[in-house]
Amino acid sequence: MSLSSLAEKKSAEARSSDHRWLILVVVSIAQLMVVLDATVVNIALPSAQADLGFGDSQRQWVVTAYALAFGSLLLLGGRVGDLFGRKRVFLGGLAAFALASALGGAAPSFGVLVTARAIQGVAAAMLAPAALSTLVTTFRDPADRGKAFGVFGTVAGAGGAVGLILGGVLTEYLSWRWVMYVNVFFAVAAGLGAMIYMVHERPEVRARIDYVGTVLASAGLFGLVFGFSHAETAGWTSPLTITSLVLSVALLIAFVVAEKRVEVPLLPLRVVADRSRGVAFAAVAVAGLAMFGLFLFLTYYLQSVKGFSPVVSGLAFLPMIACVMISSNVSNIVTLPRFGPRIVITTGMLLGTAALSYLSLLDVHTNYWSGVLPSLLVMGFAMGMVMAPAMNTATAGVQPHDSGVASALVSTMQQVGGSIGTAVLSTIVASVTTDYAASHASAGAGLTAQASTHGYTVAFLISAGTFAAGAIMCALVFPSKKRLAELRAAAAASGSSTTTSTQTSTPTENSSALADEVEVGADA
Repeated sequence: MSLSSLAEKKSAEARSSDHRWLILVVVSIAQLMVVLDATVVNIALPSAQADLGFGDSQRQWVVTAYALAFGSLLLLGGRVGDLFGRKRVFLGGLAAFALASALGGAAPSFGVLVTARAIQGVAAAMLAPAALSTLVTTFRDPADRGKAFGVFGTVAGAGGAVGLILGGVLTEYLSWRWVMYVNVFFAVAAGLGAMIYMVHERPEVRARIDYVGTVLASAGLFGLVFGFSHAETAGWTSPLTITSLVLSVALLIAFVVAEKRVEVPLLPLRVVADRSRGVAFAAVAVAGLAMFGLFLFLTYYLQSVKGFSPVVSGLAFLPMIACVMISSNVSNIVTLPRFGPRIVITTGMLLGTAALSYLSLLDVHTNYWSGVLPSLLVMGFAMGMVMAPAMNTATAGVQPHDSGVASALVSTMQQVGGSIGTAVLSTIVASVTTDYAASHASAGAGLTAQASTHGYTVAFLISAGTFAAGAIMCALVFPSKKRLAELRAAAAASGSSTTTSTQTSTPTENSSALADEVEVGADA
């Protein structure tokens, strides 16, 4: 690296450090916009359907179009940020998301609305990895990183619940179109902040995009998300469902094989080879599965069985959001540096198991204060202890030029986990509900509510089992705090001895960059 390039890099780092807490606000706004968009539209769907006149069979595409584009392009979005600069990709993603939201809000037809949602998904795939990787490279001091990930984890864990509240308020008091328009305000606020405070760091070497890996990964993830989404409505025996899922597995296996052979892979396998990082990715997927299932079926229960309005249903999740805020920050700042991810994340999984198990006891007469609220409080603490520490662990020790794709993999696991959970649980709930209604046909009045409640409780019980399996996985596979520190130190030493062949900067600079990454298993 030339002296002028080195001076420019140091100057950029200094400017970024001066405004790092404002940068945290900027990326958190962007992350909130991306996360809440996955749930905010659900509340508005009935109103949009009545306004635009599309059928029940078409309704799922308003949600699926976003999920397909988002889930299938996340890895590409992460690598594009690494290659062309995170600030540039971040601003481009914000602009595209705002334009797509404006188009969706003004949509005169179903086709335009679905197109807008797909464009939102593409923009989110660029935006989410750029936001998280900016956080990774901005906060390198262990104490500061813990605080930053506490805030960011709060947004990731509670954003879906915020979407339910916001969707209910906007739909009930304004119009379903404002569910789309509101994103423009988020995007403008984040864009102005990014232009002022974020620093554009030009890559020292402009590597080529791995086109083969991009096609295989995008097609494989597309098939995976589509297969599970299609199963939700057409069933698991549908030829299209089976074909999509089988092809997606084959394409993803081919992607792994291809990544071993290319010189500059889309997803360097060293990112997932780290033992603790791999478990952290899996923990994010488990949390995503449970989180989407909780929001979906508890909302159904509160509205269809208990008669809550959309606004009141959203407000019912407020206590959980407060607990997520507390837990995310305490976990990252206090308990994660002291005990390591094995104890913290495993404990969070066990709390989630308890919360969902308690929800499985619901019936049509259950009171919110005694039957629902305790579970939401415990679940809030559980999500804070899982999501934020898992995201922190999954990106700790990653080299700066891999931070974008590592961040993309975090979002991919959350998205895929949510898609799988929604599809599998929805199918099970529909089957269980039908069987219950058939076997209790003589029950008379209230059978529909009883059957629906029974279906929801089965979904909660399965989610509890998933969390329990996740707890076992984390307890057995996560290394201890001491061992994790040893592994990260060895990885940093190894990285410093090999960087001359992978980057143009000096070994000292790369070793310094690695050393600056947070040791989540070491004392702050």
